[in-house]
Amino acid sequence: MSYQTLEADDFKSFLGDNSSQNTLSQNASQPSRGYLQSEGLSSPPWTVEYYQKYFDVDTKTVLSRCYHTLNPFSHPPSSVYSSPDLYGPFWTLTTVIFSLFVFSSLASSISSYLSDKPWDYDFKLLGVAVGLVYSYGIGVPVALWGILKWVGGGDAEWSLLEAINAWGYGMTAWIPVSVLCIIPVPVLRWTLVGIAFGLSGTFLVRNVYPVLSSVPQKSVQLILPILLIFHIAIAITFKLLFFSYYIVKEIGPGAGDSGAGKGS
Repeated sequence: MSYQTLEADDFKSFLGDNSSQNTLSQNASQPSRGYLQSEGLSSPPWTVEYYQKYFDVDTKTVLSRCYHTLNPFSHPPSSVYSSPDLYGPFWTLTTVIFSLFVFSSLASSISSYLSDKPWDYDFKLLGVAVGLVYSYGIGVPVALWGILKWVGGGDAEWSLLEAINAWGYGMTAWIPVSVLCIIPVPVLRWTLVGIAFGLSGTFLVRNVYPVLSSVPQKSVQLILPILLIFHIAIAITFKLLFFSYYIVKEIGPGAGDSGAGKGS
């Protein structure tokens, strides 16, 4: 009888220790959805594990953050600022590149068809889109972060990830606009470009202005007009390079050789 009691007590003690270990291992193996993992914090920057925590974000969180860039009256949740990620900005910028190239090519083919001209495929636009989008979406926030780091960030600590998040998610508006700019109506295209410019610009101002206003050096606030110039330049460049196709039909003997052109 004592032997059985001892065996049961030993088994109970062993099971309790094992269950607690299993619970700890399960909790450690379950990532927090929508927030950055704490794993890999001690990993060196040249390892993959170091950057793994910046991609620990689910699709629902990414879509929610994209939604807040499209709605200037929304109030982003605190998780947008408390847990910036690289997954969303990377795919947002990449999708913008894909949308600009694919839908501008489709707009060109439609204009060529309606103008009775064979369509000329321009693959160089893909390289142009890659250079423009990544240079603006990554290069500008990195440069701004470097300037603020050099002069001192003031009361608001702005990390490099937050800067990349602002520009990466801020480019979301160009994805639906690229689709709608297939419509061969110049006035409508300019209107859509203006809408994308306004939505993305509003989101950037809401994120950048509080940071710049907290810097003791008031001259740093002159950066905001410079950023506005860059923002206007990228919007006009997108319009002129990717969505300036229009229908042209000549009248007269050479009507059969008429073609689609690029204009405003």
